[in-house]
Amino acid sequence: MPPTNHDAFWMPFTANRQFRKTPRMLVAADGMYYTTDDGRKVLDGCAGLWCVNAGHNRPRITQAVQKTIATLDFAPTFQMGHPLAFEAADRIAALAPGDLNHVFFCNSGSEAMDSALKIALAYHRVRGEGARTRLIGRERGYHGVGFGGISVGGLSGNRKLYGSLLTGVDHLPHTLDIERNAFTRGLPAHGAELADNLERIVALHDASTIAAVVVEPMAGSTGVLPPPVGYLKRLREICDKYGILLIFDEVITGFGRLGGTPFAAEKFGVLPDILACAKGVTNGTIPMGAAIARDHVHAAFMTGPETGIELPHGYTYSGHPVACAAAIATLDTYAEENLFERAGDIAPYFEEAVHALRGLPHVIDIRNVGLVAGIELASRPGAVGARAYEVFDRAFHKGILVRYTGDVVAVSPPLIIEKSQIDQVFGTLADIIHAVE
Repeated sequence: MPPTNHDAFWMPFTANRQFRKTPRMLVAADGMYYTTDDGRKVLDGCAGLWCVNAGHNRPRITQAVQKTIATLDFAPTFQMGHPLAFEAADRIAALAPGDLNHVFFCNSGSEAMDSALKIALAYHRVRGEGARTRLIGRERGYHGVGFGGISVGGLSGNRKLYGSLLTGVDHLPHTLDIERNAFTRGLPAHGAELADNLERIVALHDASTIAAVVVEPMAGSTGVLPPPVGYLKRLREICDKYGILLIFDEVITGFGRLGGTPFAAEKFGVLPDILACAKGVTNGTIPMGAAIARDHVHAAFMTGPETGIELPHGYTYSGHPVACAAAIATLDTYAEENLFERAGDIAPYFEEAVHALRGLPHVIDIRNVGLVAGIELASRPGAVGARAYEVFDRAFHKGILVRYTGDVVAVSPPLIIEKSQIDQVFGTLADIIHAVE
């Protein structure tokens, strides 16, 4: 029997009192669908939380988890090792572009980002540039909920309750420009020049104080903001010019989400110094994240006595054997079914379907890249987010699960979605958007 008392679980990123009045409960999942506690099937239009890229209840992943937990339920990775950790790291490094060859495991996207930030700061310190302590994020960026992540992040709602956060952090402007780029299909044409604001920040603080620039190649949680054409390459050029590390947060964009390639770095032709990933690495089954470093970053630490700990950082569950087994099986599933390529092939159909919503009441912009889309609605006066929440809630009761943030409805389905299911998602959303006031 499902619990009737919902007070003990303090739910994350949830209006808890509102939820308790009308709970939305999921009790099973398979393929593209969740099952609710009242037996309804709900099509998963957001891959859980951007993470179930291969769909639910995949046999290979389930069997790998079952076998491993019965064989090696836990093994420490502090001064010890187990084969699955090394195999999983090899597999992830082989998938990552360029010389992103060194995988530091953690347990979530938030931890992956905080790990990446610490590696960046330590990198400059071990090279004798300890004055490089400043981190540059971006407005409307989301980098998890650790103190490092919310400091470089640019979502005020995630920051305002928690004091001054990390000091010495500055922010680039966000790239959303509805006036010039509304209803763009794919990457917006206007906005590459916004990267030049990094030159202004360098002039203000001096390059010798700046450790890293941190961006999502495509900002997801803020409402789907694809990068303007040329923007990321310009950031890379400026970072190279001043010896600043470039960190990509690919927690959402990694593992085929944008179609065709495993990571956005490869899709957009820009190689970061550190790449943070999580979510799709285990298909959401077991918590896992990683910070992947390029050769020169890793090599900077491999000096001094061999008995010394090069990076005093890590987590009890870094490289957990069950998570590693899930990751290996997940990567096998992606490869066997060509899911990254499949996502690229079906992305044009997905694009046509979402842009068919143009012209509906309240729709002021549609943004898309790969298998992710954001539908921005005009806000009700004095009630930002209310209209998108109503769309989200009505969609759930009509058998479609989507995300919302502010007044943006986000769709990011598993990569196994069929064309008929794409039609179902956007046909249902069209009916709902027509109906909401």
